[in-house]
Amino acid sequence: MQNTPEIIQPGQTPSTNSFLKELLKQRRLHECSVVITNNQTAGRGQPGNKWETQSGKNLTFSMVLYPNMVKAPEQFIISKAVSVAIIDVLKKFNIQATIKWPNDIYVNNQKLGGILIENTLSRQVIDQCIVGIGLNINQEKFPEHLPNPVSIKNITGKETDLLFVFKELHESLSDYYDLVATQNHQEIDEKYLKNLFRKTGKHLFRDQNGEFEAEFGGIGPAGHLYLKREDDTTIAYAFKEVEFIFH
Repeated sequence: MQNTPEIIQPGQTPSTNSFLKELLKQRRLHECSVVITNNQTAGRGQPGNKWETQSGKNLTFSMVLYPNMVKAPEQFIISKAVSVAIIDVLKKFNIQATIKWPNDIYVNNQKLGGILIENTLSRQVIDQCIVGIGLNINQEKFPEHLPNPVSIKNITGKETDLLFVFKELHESLSDYYDLVATQNHQEIDEKYLKNLFRKTGKHLFRDQNGEFEAEFGGIGPAGHLYLKREDDTTIAYAFKEVEFIFH
């Protein structure tokens, strides 16, 4: 990267994605600049979801990219790159995480982190991309209504330095973004598939028609999840059209 990214640290903000969006209306930031806060009060997940976090315990930040080399139909490559960048960093802490499609970070059947990517398109390419990341680090107890959260401290029993994790993540994200920028998608695609949650075996899912059993059948170029049912039919699902069932 030619220009040094800015690290902007508001003491508190409802959402780092929203804060960054408003900032970008005022001025253009260098690529890979970040808004990070210790106290995000109303974080957002995928449409319709919230990301809840205890103040000072977890990582919540958003990064801006200008990936105008990525065409609109191929925008899922950014989601893949961000997901595998996080997986790589967690391995440094001896945490074997997986990616629950499309881009939740799981350890076993528990959610360690989430990603919210908001793209702005211009002439069929991505003009601006805001990557929001929430990662549970030192929080030990979570609200009861959250179905299956877990943190690095829950897993390792140790307190982890937030700034150290952030620096490792920022570097990993920048490296994988360089692969996107140079159209080197193969490594990203392979790592994404290799680290997918429930990639093997039959599992229960739910769509608008009810529950069904299926096995993983692939990921489409636009990010669709292909599931192969027991009757050998394969169905493609977009985000929010299917959910994983946990027992």
